Amino acid sequence: MSNIKNNEFLGLREAAKDAFNKAYAPYSKFHVGAAALTTSGKIVKGCNVENASYGLTVCAERNCLAQGVISGERKFSAIVIYTNQEKLTPPCGACRQVIVEFLSPEALVIAVNHNNEQKQWTVNELLPDAFTPKDLLENKDLN
Repeated sequence: MSNIKNNEFLGLREAAKDAFNKAYAPYSKFHVGAAALTTSGKIVKGCNVENASYGLTVCAERNCLAQGVISGERKFSAIVIYTNQEKLTPPCGACRQVIVEFLSPEALVIAVNHNNEQKQWTVNELLPDAFTPKDLLENKDLN
């Protein structure tokens, strides 16, 4: 773990697993939990929440970061995604875009599963040349 300590990772993994157990996925049966570490040291978590109108489903990663934002956090140093799939599951495209909004390009995104396997990426590896707030030229306060 290049930018988080082992004990922080273990806390994130447990929080993501807890969120996984609360997922609402009656249609796909694909439960996902996520936990993110804020730069102030707090852990926030989220799970996927499906909807009968499938397009309204909210992924765990976006739910997790939204929980952080609602509690006053805007910057995160890592996010862990937990599933019970054999194949480690990276974030979808929409989640990658939201992740790049709140995590630095060097921050870690770590997929873990029920077998304690893991794979990690940096945000930049998942979404190189991302569209970020700095690309909004008319909003000079962000540059």
